[in-house]
Amino acid sequence: MNIRKPELSFWQIWNMNVGFFGIQFSFGLQQTAINPIFSFLGAHHEELPLLNLAGPVTGLLIQPLIGAISDKTWSPKWGRRKPFFLIGAIVASLCLFAFPFSPHLWFAVGLLWILDAANNTAMEPYRAFIGDKLPDNQLTYGFQMQSLFVGAGITLANFSLFLFQDWFSVPQVAGDLCTSGTEAVTAIPKWVYYSFFLGAFASVTTILWSVWKTPEIPPSEEELAVIKERNAGKLGAEKIFEPLVEIFHAIGDMPKLMWNLAGVYLFQWYALFVYWQFITPMLRTSLYGISNEDTSRFDNIMAACQSGAEISATDMTFAQNIQLLSEQALAQTGLMNGTYNMVTMIVALALVPFARKYSSKLVYVASLFLTGIALLSMPYIKDQFLLLLPMILFGIGWAAMMGIPYAMVSKVIPEERRGVYMGIVNMMIVIPMLIQTISFGYVIKNFLGNNAVNAILFGGVFFIIAAFLATRLRVSKEHR
Repeated sequence: MNIRKPELSFWQIWNMNVGFFGIQFSFGLQQTAINPIFSFLGAHHEELPLLNLAGPVTGLLIQPLIGAISDKTWSPKWGRRKPFFLIGAIVASLCLFAFPFSPHLWFAVGLLWILDAANNTAMEPYRAFIGDKLPDNQLTYGFQMQSLFVGAGITLANFSLFLFQDWFSVPQVAGDLCTSGTEAVTAIPKWVYYSFFLGAFASVTTILWSVWKTPEIPPSEEELAVIKERNAGKLGAEKIFEPLVEIFHAIGDMPKLMWNLAGVYLFQWYALFVYWQFITPMLRTSLYGISNEDTSRFDNIMAACQSGAEISATDMTFAQNIQLLSEQALAQTGLMNGTYNMVTMIVALALVPFARKYSSKLVYVASLFLTGIALLSMPYIKDQFLLLLPMILFGIGWAAMMGIPYAMVSKVIPEERRGVYMGIVNMMIVIPMLIQTISFGYVIKNFLGNNAVNAILFGGVFFIIAAFLATRLRVSKEHR
């Protein structure tokens, strides 16, 4: 039995989505800062995809499970979805605070696993939360409002990296770069710490705001009876495996729209993961002129440094310059990613009337095509400010990708299985990411010349393919 949902005001929809700001601030730091931090701690290009395995694996396991569990949960005090995204936000906040203190690569990778698990625990119930609260005629508006906060959170995360590098970065002198075996040269710059501290604060406070301001809709008496019946008398093993069985059955009953969307997502999210991993390495090459040979020489100098060998003044000056250019590449990535997310924030709600007039599918197809054009043009632009132009196209695309598919899916899935189906949508996201983390290290090393520029071009081609596949999505007139 579906409960009739009242239409909500602008500020009610705003308040219920504020918590997504904190979640996406954390995600923005993962997009922009995590892989450069891995590089600062000694990771190489071909290692980056595998080091990002945490995202797809935790998303694949946690989001559908949390969705299925939250569908069968109700607490008069805490609600259905809120406990999950509140716990996730607290754990994510602790991880963000600890991340810049990572002394070794293995420590940073381990923290990423915990951070991703926490973010996934919060994110999936939040998607279902929007569907729980809004009637069908406000779903597109609600998810595009969520897209606005996606843009806002990631924008602040990225601009903070750009601004803090400008305000607080202190060029290292040659003697500071090398400390005889006691401290790695590739230590994380101190200015990076401030963005992570800001993210830790935002993660908890914004979630608390939405929890305080937005009550959940209680289930009907019939739904409560079903929840009590399913939970009554079950042993621990039964409770563990029931969500897995529910996910299996839901996939078998999945609407055709979702099957078609899975094909689009395969190319879309593979390409997005390539972009997030390789945009900073691309800038190191295309904008700042650092070659693979330069990187190898730098790594050799650092290894000699840590072993206590004597380093020439020429080599130390070279290492100092490479370190400075690498930090500038990270800051430029922050500026570019902040720009596209600021565009997302601006255009997110503006896409709603376009989706109503021209159909959600057409807007989605156009967004994927524009994002592909953006990636294909980036490596050929040699000016740091002109590089912001393709980010406008990327921002329009990201606004549509973060809202429209969820609204389309939310309209064709059963109300009582909303959590598990939103978790399955996330499986459709993380499986391409998992494939990318396993496969792309081999691809870039053996087919793309271990060149980050070629990696970004590869991602652009995949976006174009995703746009063509999106033309196959069939959406009924009443769901447009």
